[in-house]
Amino acid sequence: MPFYHDVTVFKLNENGETRKHFPEPVSLRTDYDPQGVTLSFLPNRDTSGNVKYLETLLERGNPLVRLGRCGFVISIETVCLMFRFSNEQDATSFQVLSSKALKGNETSVFAERTEDSSALQYFQFYGYLSQQQNMMQDYIRTATYQKAIHANLHDFADKVILDVGAGSGILSFFAIQSGAKKVYAVEASSMAMHAEDLANHNGLKGKLIVLPGKIEEIELPEKVDAIVSEPMGYMLYNERMLETYLHAKKWLKPNGKMFPTTGDLHVSPFTDEALYLEQCNKANFWQQTSFHGVDLSCLKNAAMKEYFRQPIVDTFDVRICLAKSVKHTVNFLEASEYDLHEIYVPFEFEILETGTVHGLAFWFDVAFEGSQSTIWLSTAPTEALTHWYQVRCLIENPCVVMRGQTLKGKTVLSANKKQSYDVYIEMEIDGVVLSNTLDLKNPYFRYTGQAPQPPPGHHTAAPSDAIWTQTATENGGGHVVKGLTTAVVDAMGNLVEMPTSHPVMSVLPTGVGNMAAHQFQQATSLTHYTTVPILGDYTAAAGGQHQGLLLNNANVSVLPASHGVHWSH
Repeated sequence: MPFYHDVTVFKLNENGETRKHFPEPVSLRTDYDPQGVTLSFLPNRDTSGNVKYLETLLERGNPLVRLGRCGFVISIETVCLMFRFSNEQDATSFQVLSSKALKGNETSVFAERTEDSSALQYFQFYGYLSQQQNMMQDYIRTATYQKAIHANLHDFADKVILDVGAGSGILSFFAIQSGAKKVYAVEASSMAMHAEDLANHNGLKGKLIVLPGKIEEIELPEKVDAIVSEPMGYMLYNERMLETYLHAKKWLKPNGKMFPTTGDLHVSPFTDEALYLEQCNKANFWQQTSFHGVDLSCLKNAAMKEYFRQPIVDTFDVRICLAKSVKHTVNFLEASEYDLHEIYVPFEFEILETGTVHGLAFWFDVAFEGSQSTIWLSTAPTEALTHWYQVRCLIENPCVVMRGQTLKGKTVLSANKKQSYDVYIEMEIDGVVLSNTLDLKNPYFRYTGQAPQPPPGHHTAAPSDAIWTQTATENGGGHVVKGLTTAVVDAMGNLVEMPTSHPVMSVLPTGVGNMAAHQFQQATSLTHYTTVPILGDYTAAAGGQHQGLLLNNANVSVLPASHGVHWSH
């Protein structure tokens, strides 16, 4: 983000006459932009950026004309500006920087594989602080990265680190927390300006060095000891950021580290009649023969194909999977970016449960393999939810499979210039071939915030009988159900099944119709810490003192058998 001071700006009219556009000399700041160079005219020698007289984008294809030794002319819509630097050195520096930014992407690897419209939308999206906040607030994502870096101090202490696609620079800060000597944070969106502000605000100027631009187009002053990045998209590969991550290896020293190191894409057949019917019902809109007097029915088939081309981004109960997942692994230290242009994932599933196959479910894990420790980040449906969720690809014509049968096939991800993939799935069973092609660039974001429901028919005993066969005692308007070892009772009186190796006690609050607060009290203390997952939520009790429990929306308290607690809701 270079600054040039004592710049005089003139307005040039069509008669060649000039007059000062600003009464006094100003400072000029240049910022990289995916479309070119942003020029900001500020109060002279004010580098805070709080006050801007004028800000304009010098786009690629918009000529930058040098006038004499120190002057330049640019056109902004119908206005022509001429600005003059105070010395020839500043003018030359500005010309070199601007020309490189305006021409830099014409022959880069990134430009060859990416449509201009896709790149523009992509970098605008990641230039918003709100989007950076969304990722940073993914606690699992952010805390796992911090843990992986902190757990491998030998790979960062006194080392030079490269952060690819740095965004806000949060991973760069983690590297410095682990003793990094210097971090180069490369960021192609306008977020680079905010990252630099954060670095300066935290006293890291000169240590956390923000380099605006794409890693495919910029030059680093030196090789690095390790590369950190968060390049994963939906289904691991969406957005094609992994190719940029692999391209960055040209700056990695021999035997250098990469965080993450490997990525596993998991694939499993699933059954979900409700999801399938939901997509079918959307297309049924188009079978109307008199919609405001118009026959829409000729578009029904096209609408059906369009809806089934959409991957579904949400989460699900793992029990809908009909077979153990197949894993496709890529080692980032060994793979080439060209290996990701087409990704072939063959599979052969042994069906574990009779059911209808509606498509394939996908999720991924990545490993951070350091010198001292290996840390995993997982997006599996059995793990805490992340902003990647899971992805499901439906087939238009589902089929019934029997337990013990073998389902064979393949998934092929073919890269496109929209920074995404076309996903082709093919399954074969008993000579019947099922297939579909989906557009990963256009997913259906289905997640509602509600806990995923278990598949129908998972009870092997009568839930209602299980409730009333236990000994219940009346206490304070609530009920205590003792002796349950594999179930808990929620606030609505429903039995929620969950496996555990320890006996538990459940508290059933007063009935819904009772207007009093749900409470059950017993003067005692807890002796140890218990955390139990309940339909994706967590309820925790910390031991050592008498206390109340603040429950999450699962509305369930689970404690070791034989212990009481002060419970309130």
